[in-house]
Amino acid sequence: MKRNIRRTTEGCVLRKSSDKTIVVTVARVFQHPQYKKVIRTFKNYLVHDAEGKAQAGDLVLIRTTRPISARKRHILVEVLGKGKVSQRELPAKREKEAKSDTGKDQPTSS
Repeated sequence: MKRNIRRTTEGCVLRKSSDKTIVVTVARVFQHPQYKKVIRTFKNYLVHDAEGKAQAGDLVLIRTTRPISARKRHILVEVLGKGKVSQRELPAKREKEAKSDTGKDQPTSS
C-alpha cells in the first residue's frame, strides 16, 4: 500500500515549549490577487521533537503527520541550520497608562 505524500515546510524555531514540543514559525509570502501588494504572513505550528535536537533560532524542516496530540500535527524532519535565523521580534505588551492627567478615570467625590 502506497503511503500518502506528506507536505514539508521550512521554518524557524521560535521557542521550546515543553520536553518534546517546539514552536515553529513559518513565513508565507504571496501577492494579493486584486491589489498586487506583496503580503508576508506568519503562522506558528506545534511540532513534535522526539529527540530534542532543535533549539530556539534554528532553521528546521517539518512534515505533516497524523495527530500526535490535541494541537500537534507536525514532526521535525531535520535541523537545517543551528542558530541561522534570529527570532522574529514580537511586539511588546503595552502597559496600561494611567490617565491621571486627564481626570477621566479618577472617581469623583460628591
